[in-house]
Amino acid sequence: MVCMDAVRKIYRFYESWQGEKRIIGASVCGMPIVAVFAGRHAYPQIIVQYAMHAREWVTGLFAEEQALRGMKYGGAWFIPLANPDGALLSLEGERFLQRITPLRARFLLRVNGSEDFRLWKANANAVDLNVNFSAGWGTGAKNVREPAPENYIGRRAFSEPETRALRKFTQEVCPDATLSYHTKGEEIYWEYGQKGEALERDGRIAAALAEETGYAAVKITGSGGGYKDWCIRERKIPAFTIEAGSDALRHPLAECDLAPILVKNRDVVRRLEEELCAAKGASGKWTKRKNS
Repeated sequence: MVCMDAVRKIYRFYESWQGEKRIIGASVCGMPIVAVFAGRHAYPQIIVQYAMHAREWVTGLFAEEQALRGMKYGGAWFIPLANPDGALLSLEGERFLQRITPLRARFLLRVNGSEDFRLWKANANAVDLNVNFSAGWGTGAKNVREPAPENYIGRRAFSEPETRALRKFTQEVCPDATLSYHTKGEEIYWEYGQKGEALERDGRIAAALAEETGYAAVKITGSGGGYKDWCIRERKIPAFTIEAGSDALRHPLAECDLAPILVKNRDVVRRLEEELCAAKGASGKWTKRKNS
C-alpha cells in the first residue's frame, strides 16, 4: 500500500533538506527523531511537532510543505515524526513486529489484543507520549496506569526517550511558541491554566489561527501531561494543539485525506509568527524565555 511508505517519505524529506537539520534523539527501538529548520535565528522562534500519536502519522506529511513555505521574520524547527516506532507499528503491524525483538513483539501483541495495530496511539513501550510530560502528569480524565494502546501515562513523567528528547530540544531552542499537530476534529486547543495577560494573548493568537484554518479555538477540560500543557505551564509560552481533519474522517487518516487539510493549514506557522510579532509589539515586553 502507498501509505506504508509514509515514514520513508518523511525520512527522505529530512535527508534531502538543504538547510539546517539535526537528529534530536532516538525512539525506544532506536529510530532517529529528526528536525529541520527554516528561516532565521531571530524572533520569533517556533517548534512544530507532528505524529506524536502513532495512528496520526499522516500529520508528519504536513511538515515538508509547511517548512518549504518558509518564514517571514524568525525561524521554525519542524519535527515531522515524534513517534517513529508507533507510526510504523500503526502502518505495518506484523511487518514491524518482525523487525524488533521477540520479547517486545509479544508484549505489544498482548497489550493490543490483536494483530491489527492501525488504531494504536502509543510508542513501542505502550506509553501514550502525549500524557507523559510533567505538567498535570497523571491527572487526565482518560489516563490509565498500565500499558495500553492509548492513554497510558508511563511509570513516571518523561519515562520515554521520545518525550525526553522533545523536552531537551525544547529547552535548547527556547522557543517563543510551539505547535503540535494531531488528528482529528478541526479544533485548536490553546489553554492550560494561563492567567491575566498570558491568557488574553494566547486567546487572541488562537482566534487568529482559527481564522486562518476555519477550525474552532476551544478550551478543553480533563487533559494533562501533554506537550502543549508542559510548554504553557513550565515554559510559560503560548502553545497550541491543532486537531487537523474533519471529524467525519475515520482513524487512521490516509494520504488521500491530505489535500483539503493542507489547504487549511499551509500557512499556519507563518500566521503564528505574525501573531507573535504583533503580540510582542503590543506588549513591548513579552520575550522572556525560561532556560530550564
